[in-house]
Amino acid sequence: MFDEVLGLPAHPLIVHAAVIFGPLLAGAVIAYALVPPFRKHIAWVVLGLGVIGPLALWAAKLSGDAFLEVQKKKGAGPEFVAQLVEHGSLGEKAALYGTALGVLAILLVLVVTAAGRRPSTTGSKVLTYGIAVLGILAAGATLYYVVRAGHTGATNVWGV
Repeated sequence: MFDEVLGLPAHPLIVHAAVIFGPLLAGAVIAYALVPPFRKHIAWVVLGLGVIGPLALWAAKLSGDAFLEVQKKKGAGPEFVAQLVEHGSLGEKAALYGTALGVLAILLVLVVTAAGRRPSTTGSKVLTYGIAVLGILAAGATLYYVVRAGHTGATNVWGV
């Protein structure tokens, strides 16, 4: 399922979704966490990206795994396989952090929405700030690994 699309390797096509939706999710969570006036305008965007971002990252990872297997079957050299394994490891970290970010994004919107419906308490503020801080950290890690994975992939293809 993740190896070809219309006879072309799926990974170079699917990776574009990960490169778009992973960073968009990170940016949306950071904006939602740090700019309260934006919250009512971007809550649905954050929720949607909280689902789409991780799905895109995992699709890229799984299509990359399929691409690696095809290359091994075709007899790719050990150096190239090692580069693909390193790239895949970074992609897996991007998917894992992106999944954590997606969960935190959804939690953050739910907690902020619930807190807005009743008087704020110390506990609700601590919970909101705690999830926001974790979300910002997960956003940073997701961005880092998306960029690193993208860079190693581009280096593998273009030799730059």
